[in-house]
Amino acid sequence: METERLTLRPLQPSDVDELRRLHADPEVMRFLDPAPVEDYLGPSFHAAVEKASGRFVGWFEFKPVGEGVVELGYRLHREFWGRGYATEGGKALIERGFTTGEVQRVVATTMAVNAGSRRVMEKCGLRHVRTFHVDWDEPLPGAEYGEVEYALTKEEWQQG
Repeated sequence: METERLTLRPLQPSDVDELRRLHADPEVMRFLDPAPVEDYLGPSFHAAVEKASGRFVGWFEFKPVGEGVVELGYRLHREFWGRGYATEGGKALIERGFTTGEVQRVVATTMAVNAGSRRVMEKCGLRHVRTFHVDWDEPLPGAEYGEVEYALTKEEWQQG
């Protein structure tokens, strides 16, 4: 799948070193719990590669979480923050999901204090649905403010 500036393709075992480098950046992981890199090599995860340079930008998740519901996620190398890549990739996956699949609703969650990710969700057309609290074994700084859920339905997207 291609956007104006990105190629999105399935993550592959050959991407493991890039994934480890991405997940080793404390600023990238500031609002996230780490998971084993191998967890990202499933069909729901897409490598984002910058078309102009061929560089690994990060990854996008578009994972089924219920009947007709998918979860949007993303994680980019810091050097690519602020360039609109997260919004570009997110919008492309949402459009493909609503136009070619059985997707009826897209959801995304983040920590309430993660303003950057919340902006991306909003730019992708998702709206704030709720704030909720989770009891984490080892809460990250800011966890006391809760988590937020954003969502977009196919009908809202079509009207947008």
